[in-house]
Amino acid sequence: MNYSGIIFDLDGTLLNTLADMADSMNIVLKKHGFPVHDIEKYKNFIGNGMEKLVWRALPPDSANDEMVKLCLAEFKREYNERWDQLTKPYERIRELMDKLHSMGITMSVLSNKPDNFTKIIIDKFFGLKRFNFVFGAREGIPKKPDPSSALEISRLSKIPPSEYLYLGDSGVDMSTANSAGMYAVGVTWGFREVHELLENGAKTLINSPMELVKLIE
Repeated sequence: MNYSGIIFDLDGTLLNTLADMADSMNIVLKKHGFPVHDIEKYKNFIGNGMEKLVWRALPPDSANDEMVKLCLAEFKREYNERWDQLTKPYERIRELMDKLHSMGITMSVLSNKPDNFTKIIIDKFFGLKRFNFVFGAREGIPKKPDPSSALEISRLSKIPPSEYLYLGDSGVDMSTANSAGMYAVGVTWGFREVHELLENGAKTLINSPMELVKLIE
C-alpha cells in the first residue's frame, strides 16, 4: 500500500511533555493539600485532554465538577508558565520529518491539547510550516478517539483515509486511526505500554522514528 499522508499525535509521540505537565499538576495538587504523584504515574493520566488529566490526578473523594473546574484553570495557568522548560522532541523526530518532507508526504498533527496551545507548541519546537494541518481540541468537535478531526484532515488534504498512516503512543490514538480507516502505527517510546497499543488495534509497532520510513518506501 502506498501512503501519502501521516497524522502525528503530539504528547508521547513527537514531544516528551511529561515532566512539564507533571510539575504543573503537582503544583496545583500541593496548593490544595492533595497528594502529588510520581512523574511515571502521569503517563496514564495524559491522553484524553487536560480536563481528564485533572480528574485522574485528583483524589477520588475530592474529584467533583467544582474542584475539577477550579484545578483545571489553575493547571492551565501553571502549564502556561512552564510548558517548554523540560519538554523536548524525541530523538530523531526532526530527522524523520526532514525525510518525510523530502519524500513529499503530507504531514499533520492531531492532539487533545487545546487547539491554540497545540499550535504554539508545534511552532516552538518544529515550526508550523512543516505541517499541512495542526489541530488540537476545538469547541464543538469531539476529542480523540472520535475520528472527526482525523477525517477532516483527510478531507482537507484530499487524501483518502486509506492512504494515511496515523502515528501515536496510546490506545486513544490507535482507536482514532482505526475508526477513521487509517493505518494505526504505535510508537513504543511514548507514555503507554505496548499491550495497550495492541489491544486497541495497532497494526504495526515501531521502536524508533526512522522505522516509519520503511512503511512508506
